[in-house]
Amino acid sequence: MPSILLICTANQCRSPIAEALLRRQLTEHEPNTSWTVESAGTWATGTRPAHMQMCRVAGEVGLDLSRHRARNVEDLALETYDLILTMEQSHKEALQVEFPAVRKRVYQLTEMVGMHYDVADPIGGGVDDFRRTLNELQRLISFGLPRMIALVTAQPATTGQPS
Repeated sequence: MPSILLICTANQCRSPIAEALLRRQLTEHEPNTSWTVESAGTWATGTRPAHMQMCRVAGEVGLDLSRHRARNVEDLALETYDLILTMEQSHKEALQVEFPAVRKRVYQLTEMVGMHYDVADPIGGGVDDFRRTLNELQRLISFGLPRMIALVTAQPATTGQPS
């Protein structure tokens, strides 16, 4: 089963909504393929829920983040993911150094559309900042989906399933 992992810092805003958006896009565009889409954070602590404001704006576009619980990337078997997408360059660099076995599978999400910039974290902002982040992620995922699928299908099959 093809698998994609999305990474942000605390796994409470950007990566959970990106996970939900990507899962929806893959279901619509690849209905005959079962995908594993998950998220985690480089500094996630405990099993915190998605941020209240992100849950609110997710609901505005028909997505439910109420069951999401934060996970730390260190608790996952990264080698089981075909593609790992980060929200920031610093996340990408840290993962490539700390987990060299998956180095070639790690990209910034913005690279999927031929760009290189960090997706801003809306924490500390108002609801409009969360909407902007959601809208930006929606565009990146929509336009980057063909490249994501191509990268996953180009990877040799992983040895296990994500935990």
